[in-house]
Order: sequence, then C-alpha cells, then structure tokens
Amino acid sequence: MPDNSKSTMRSLGEFFGHILKGVRSQPQKRAHTLVSKQVQEERRDEGKVTLRRTIIEEIEVNQKPPRGS
Repeated sequence: MPDNSKSTMRSLGEFFGHILKGVRSQPQKRAHTLVSKQVQEERRDEGKVTLRRTIIEEIEVNQKPPRGS
C-alpha cells in the first residue's frame, strides 16, 4: 500500500527537484576513436537518384568518474 502521508505539493517539489538535479549535472565524458569509415555511392535513373551507404566503425570508452565526486 503506498504511503499517502506526503502532500501533493511536496510530491511535486520532489519531482521537479529530481528534474533540476538532472539538468544541472555534468554529462559523463566519453572518449571516441574512429576506426574506419566507408562510403559507397551509386547514381541511378540518369543521375536523378543517388543511393549512398555510410558505415562508421568507432570505439567508445566510458571513463568512470573518480570515487567521491
């Protein structure tokens, strides 16, 4: 059974407080390394249609923040 001891205004304040905390926090930085990029292009119908396929391979390293931050 849910705890109904909190008022509606308190619940709304907590809700918006969580949203503001997320907005104010710094995003985690990630290191990206491009491994390869391939582009294939083909023209059809006398140059009216261009088909293009782009394949990007990359490595993403998630860096953990130091403890206590």
